[in-house]
Parts: sequence; C-alpha cells; structure tokens
Amino acid sequence: MDTKRQTRHLTQAQADALTKVFSKANVDEPGHVPPSLVPELITQVFGHGIGSTDLEAVQRKAEAKATRSGVDLLDFIELARELMRHTTQWGILQTRLDSYVGFDTIQDQLKRKCLKRGFEFNLMVVGESGLGKSTLVNTLFKSKVSRNSCSPDENPMPKTVDVRSISHVIEEQGVRLKLTITDTPGFGDQINNDHCWLPVLDYVNEQFEHYLNEEVSVTRRKQIADTRVHACLYFIAPTGHNLRQLDVEFMKRLDQCVNIIPVIAKSDTMTLEERDAFKGRIREDINHHGINIYPCAYVAEDDEEADENAKIESLLPFAVVGSDREYKSGGKKVLGRQTKWGFVEVENKQHCEFSHLRDMLIRTHMQDLKETTDKVHYENFRHSRLQATPDYGGESNI
Repeated sequence: MDTKRQTRHLTQAQADALTKVFSKANVDEPGHVPPSLVPELITQVFGHGIGSTDLEAVQRKAEAKATRSGVDLLDFIELARELMRHTTQWGILQTRLDSYVGFDTIQDQLKRKCLKRGFEFNLMVVGESGLGKSTLVNTLFKSKVSRNSCSPDENPMPKTVDVRSISHVIEEQGVRLKLTITDTPGFGDQINNDHCWLPVLDYVNEQFEHYLNEEVSVTRRKQIADTRVHACLYFIAPTGHNLRQLDVEFMKRLDQCVNIIPVIAKSDTMTLEERDAFKGRIREDINHHGINIYPCAYVAEDDEEADENAKIESLLPFAVVGSDREYKSGGKKVLGRQTKWGFVEVENKQHCEFSHLRDMLIRTHMQDLKETTDKVHYENFRHSRLQATPDYGGESNI
C-alpha cells in the first residue's frame, strides 16, 4: 500500500512503526482497527509525551473517519501525521542539543522588555448599588482604586446606566501595572431595567472598535493602548433564590464579548448551607440558559491548565466578602468584617471565597484573561466587523 503522501511530517522510522503496530493489532476485521484503539496504538509509537487532550481529539477524528469496518491504515497514518504536525509545532517532540546554545535566555530578554513597558489590566464591575463593588475592588488590590474611592458621585443614583472608568499605575516589586477599573452606576437600580445592559455592551464594543482602528491604521503606533475589557465581575445579590431575569439577560448578552466571572456579593449574610445551595441553583441556571462564563467556556491548552480550570469551575460563582478595614485576630492584622454574631476574615478560605477569586484574577489567570480577550472576543468582533465592511480601513487609513 502506497503511504508516501501520508508520511509527510513523519520520519520513515515513525511511519514503519505505525504500520507495524497497526498490522499487529489484535482486531476482528483485518486491515482495520476500531476508533477506540487508535490513541493506544499511536501512544505505542510516540510514547506518553502526548497529552490526553490531544489523544481525545485523535479519537474523535478517528470516529469521524471510521467506516463500518473501522479505521484503515491510510487514515490511521493520516491521523498520526496531523497529530505530529501539531505536537512538533509546540515542541512536544524534542531534539537533543549537542552543546549549550543560549536561547534559554529569551525568557530574561522578554522579562526585561516587559518590565520596562509595564502591563495593563482592565477590570469591569457590574451590579446593582449596595452590593459592595467598590469595597471588593479596593480589597482585591489593597488600595483605594475604585472610582468611588477617588471621586465620589455627586449624583449617586443616576437616572440611566452610566459607564465610568478610572486608571491607576500601581507597582509591586519592580512590576508596574496600569489598572483601569470600569464601574456601571445605575445598573439594575431603576424601576424599569429593560435593556439596561445596552450601555455596557456599547462600551465594550467601543473599546474593540478603538483598538481595531489603531490596528488597521496606516500610521499606527508602535504600542497600541489596550482599553479592551479583560474581565467583568458580575455581582449577584445574595437572595438565596435563583438568578433574576436581569442577571440572565445581562450575562447572555455580554458573554460573547467579555470574560464574565460571576460572584455572590456579601455572602456572609447567608449560612454556609444556604450559600452552597444558592451556588448550586445559580450553576443550574447558568447551564440551563447556556451562559458562557470564564473559564468554563474556553478550551484549556494543556492538561495542567485543564486541571486548574476544573478547580475554579467547581467554585463558581465565587461567594465573596469585601472589607478594607483591618482588625487584630490571633495577634496579627487581618482584613475583615465585625458583626454581632462573629468576625469574618476576608482572606480566610474557611470564611469566604475571596482568596480564590483574587488568586484566579490576579495571580494565576490575569494573562490568560487578556489572551482570551484578544484571541477569542476581540477576534470575533474583528472578524464580523471586517466581514461586514470589506474595505474597512480605520479612521486614519487612506
């Protein structure tokens, strides 16, 4: 059987090994193997360096290619070739170096350039008044960064939904971060809240539009300022019931253009049993309405990231408590809330899930939130915008 065309991107030894394991497979139908056996045979040839996610993808493709008899040799080699092309691109198949080259220093080069340039992160908070949005943001970054902390509203109850942003430059151990906090005063506070999500959606898309204008401009800047919203904390009132229609509408309307992270505000107003039951009902509502929330709706790049995301998904929505007041507890100062029935430590994982939210948002997934915004949400906007206007050239194009 001629396999020359199928063996591109494979060495002759790999092609021979694939043919050998295929022919030796103990199957009922000679010349064919069942799709479920394909990942096992490929692993026999290429070893266990190939992740389970890639092998699951191979099995799905094998099931699509299979006839009643199963997968034949040519299709089997084609599946292996596609896998090797992918894994070689990402360096899973390694070639030994004879001596030191020095490209390991690229991480230091990148670090120096990034530290000089600094980083940007844009966070939006959405929810009705009185849920502690400003306090939680201040608690997250341990400084007065919320808009209300810097410029209190003269009109605390606007008649329509407003979208306002404030930016800060904060620094920690030589790392500079330009942090932009976007607030939405008036959201959910009116008697008639129909379409109150529209100003928020318009704002998010406006930032995409500004970025696209810069990107396609003939005289674009060396560094495009990134004002795109990287994450949206959506605050759910601790009612103990289900999601309100407003909650569902907002998340369904915006889940295609921003990373939504739902949080239960002021969770210390519920017992642990009430909190867990409420979280369960919210998860059921989210699944029922097909709402995409971060990181559940996005494919992990590897097994390690998939495991990390699974832990986060099991905690969603985060039940949080915010406080920027310090108290003494056990001989040390801690952020917390003093109530008549006890003391709530904000950063104590036994008391609330604030620490899990902070770790995900800042310490483990900040870069992924930015990349998901760029590679998924902005790319979708860019594709639809350019497709709708083929001669789109940006404001400063000729």
